Amino acid sequence: MRVLVTMSKQSDIPASAEHLPVMLAEAIDALNIRADGSYLDGTFGRGGHARALLARLGPHGRLLLMDRDPDAVAAARRQFGDDTRVAIRHGSFADMGDWEATHAGLDGLLLDLGVSSPQLDDAARGFSFQADAPLDMRMDPTHGESAAEFLARASEAQIAEVLWKFGEERMGRRIARAIIERRAVEPIARTGDLAELLVRTLGRREPGKHPATRSFQALRIAVNGELDALSQGLPAALARLRPGGRLVVISFHSLEDRQVKQFLRAESQAPPARRSGPPLPLPQLRLKPVGAAQFPGAAEIAANPRARSAVLRVAERLS
Repeated sequence: MRVLVTMSKQSDIPASAEHLPVMLAEAIDALNIRADGSYLDGTFGRGGHARALLARLGPHGRLLLMDRDPDAVAAARRQFGDDTRVAIRHGSFADMGDWEATHAGLDGLLLDLGVSSPQLDDAARGFSFQADAPLDMRMDPTHGESAAEFLARASEAQIAEVLWKFGEERMGRRIARAIIERRAVEPIARTGDLAELLVRTLGRREPGKHPATRSFQALRIAVNGELDALSQGLPAALARLRPGGRLVVISFHSLEDRQVKQFLRAESQAPPARRSGPPLPLPQLRLKPVGAAQFPGAAEIAANPRARSAVLRVAERLS
């Protein structure tokens, strides 16, 4: 998730009033950047990581930028299109292995997961229940079905499964039933329609938390296939990293972080020994964790409330 920050811990990371990633200094330091290295920012957003990373590259360094959002790609081309060290591609980081520019290998790779602040703040994108807009939620509006289209065609069981699986919404069945009843009368086409239905169905059961929070998260993750992209992107990243290269991942909710943690564990730890039978052959470990999980500090959270759930994990490619 990319959010607004106005100060930095690193002298070469400029203060800015633009949308920048949370834990900016920590992420850039974790990449252990070499001036002549090759790096990929798989979630460009509005370029906060990219600007800080590029500031540490020399004339022979290389920075590859990806994003599935056409608006983000357009921003990347405006900011970095004239820099010969930079290459830009419209697409999901899940497909990084298809990009020929990655085939020579990477010295570092950064994934800043989740929805970006520009996407949340642009009401027309339909990510937020704070403003009425078309119920879209697609990170790439040129592909796939919108949230409104999903709710118009999915069965009650499918809607309930999405709400529980991706939002851990305990009232998912009740909400799904209400959606089916509502769409029989009129389509749920706008964020305001869905938010109103959720308030009416659930009430204000959690002080300080809007009743639409979990459902909007679940629909966004489902519509964009975010966890599927992560399950494809992590192995693709590992395949492209050179020995000594760093994988840095920032996640914003437990579903993402659990998947990242399990992947890193599987690639860095041998399975437990069996109590009986012949010993299993030891797998070839391909990663080693670099430090413990990191979290944003109190000052950053105070300045950027959206940063409060961020978790940063780092691993290094073994020979």
